[in-house]
Amino acid sequence: MTDPQVAVFMLGSFIIIIMLGFPIAFTLMAMAVGFGYYAYFDAARQWRLYDRLLENVDASTFDLVREWFQGFFNNRIFDLLVNQTYGVMSNDVLTAVPLFLFMGYIVERANIVDRLFGTLQIAARRIPGSMAVAALITCALFATATGIVGAVVTLMGLLAYPAMLNARYRISFASGVICAGGTLGILIPPSIMLIVYAATSNVSIVRLYAGALLPGMLLAGLYVVYVVGRAILNPQVAPKPPKDLTQDVSVGQVVWMIITSFLPLAVLIFSVLGAILFGLATPSEAAAVGALGGLVLAVAYRALTWDRLRESVYLSVRTSAMVCWLFVGSWTFASVFSYLGGEQLVSEFVTGLDLTPLQFLILAQIIIFLLGWPLEWSEIIIIFVPIFLPLLGVFDIDPLFFGILVALNLQTSFLTPPMAMSAYYLKGIAPPHVRLAEIFAGCMPFLAMVFITMFILYVFPNIVFWLPGLVYGK
Repeated sequence: MTDPQVAVFMLGSFIIIIMLGFPIAFTLMAMAVGFGYYAYFDAARQWRLYDRLLENVDASTFDLVREWFQGFFNNRIFDLLVNQTYGVMSNDVLTAVPLFLFMGYIVERANIVDRLFGTLQIAARRIPGSMAVAALITCALFATATGIVGAVVTLMGLLAYPAMLNARYRISFASGVICAGGTLGILIPPSIMLIVYAATSNVSIVRLYAGALLPGMLLAGLYVVYVVGRAILNPQVAPKPPKDLTQDVSVGQVVWMIITSFLPLAVLIFSVLGAILFGLATPSEAAAVGALGGLVLAVAYRALTWDRLRESVYLSVRTSAMVCWLFVGSWTFASVFSYLGGEQLVSEFVTGLDLTPLQFLILAQIIIFLLGWPLEWSEIIIIFVPIFLPLLGVFDIDPLFFGILVALNLQTSFLTPPMAMSAYYLKGIAPPHVRLAEIFAGCMPFLAMVFITMFILYVFPNIVFWLPGLVYGK
């Protein structure tokens, strides 16, 4: 086998092994070390030493034997693994990940979200589908704060889902609202996924945040428009709230509820995001302030306990370690794959297809869409997206635009059967009578909203480029 063929075999073996359920980070590292040992092994040097051993039997024989054995252990793959580990652990961009995670986990455990949902439920009580609208807005804010899809879907499934079912909302409709709203944190800044993409692609994180803001608001807006429109056209899917919720509440009471529940979390999120976008702080500095702000909110709501703090720290460290070791394995794997000629082989194959830039974008998004069924977003961004990045220059595609499309595309991986993880998260905490097929059916209209948003960005790419160009220039 030639080296490029070995690289293709390496990639295919990795996909098969992870399908069998092996841990992805350690599978990456093990395969990178194994195939890297082959790639960097200097067989010619070992044969030369062996020939010298046969020719010389004298006082220097011991040194030759020692040098021959050292040739099996002085392989450059071990240096590469150590260097990649150091590079990941000292990456300034990735420092923001545990801090943003801690902010989200502490907000999740401080009972802030249930206050927020209750307030929005009352404030939007006269809007058709008001509980669904309140759930979507709450999901958007909470997903923005935490960035962990499973956490948002699970918490909102425990909080808002029973309330909608008790209000006689159609099961599929309520399920789609929770599943779709829970994925918004992948796209809307300050998204952890965008931080990981920035570290992978060397695109400025502040430009990514600025570029993702309008598409994220567009997608969330389409969700709300769909919910309100569906409730108007078919009131049976989202009946009016019960009388105890529509009772007269003074404007002053509503304003006070918003000030004490919605405003603090919104100010925290937009302060962190504004500090990043306007260059007042680096993402890591803004994330540190956000983590401190989450603690302050938890103290203000009298919800900070030692157990909650300890659990938030533990979950933040565990998730951060997973992301960092994925980076170590992925970067080592990618280095070996490229050294063997796999990257050049993929590039030659794609360029040989004679695709237009639009056709390449569509092909890449279809592949990422399919990868989203068996894999998490972190694995797709860290492992497979780097395969496409060298090709962007060939087709004159801005990696900023590509990253936003990938973030949008990854929304679909959580909503598309049969591996729609949002649906499985919700099914895990839903009442027994809720069937998985009903949850899948509820996700389909919101999946269509994602595709509509992607189509709009294809037609009007300035939606992505306008804000970064306005704030930072071209």
